[in-house]
Amino acid sequence: MPLYEHVFLARQDVSAQQVEQLVEQYKGLIEGAGGTIGKVENWGLRSLAYRIKKNRKAHYTLMNINAPHAAVAEMERQMGLSEDVLRFMTFKVDELDEEPSAMMQKRDRDDRRGGDRGGRFGGGDRGGDRGGRGGDRGERAPRRAEGE
Repeated sequence: MPLYEHVFLARQDVSAQQVEQLVEQYKGLIEGAGGTIGKVENWGLRSLAYRIKKNRKAHYTLMNINAPHAAVAEMERQMGLSEDVLRFMTFKVDELDEEPSAMMQKRDRDDRRGGDRGGRFGGGDRGGDRGGRGGDRGERAPRRAEGE
């Protein structure tokens, strides 16, 4: 059977429990059609690059799927009808990666570092009061008057 990686985005006002119910609903659909779901990763509530259907954030979820194409097509059809799912994307892959995805590895690294890394501009120890972009630039050359 073909292997797929599937990511979907659920609305921001849906609770985490409702996202889990969506995952279970689609998991049941895939398994009912003779497929299997490998790992499921909940990437959490993340900001969107642009507004989608008046939402600025969304719950991201990754699923590894081993199922016939018809089952995946039916799952995508039902996601398209659901008001709770903003976007979804399915990739056909040669092999499924059982290790944590890059998103989960980044979250683990941030958790070990202490989570919050500062203010809006990254704050911290970069120096300057302009979000770490300044620093000591030295003296400025005097301006010359026109005609000199």
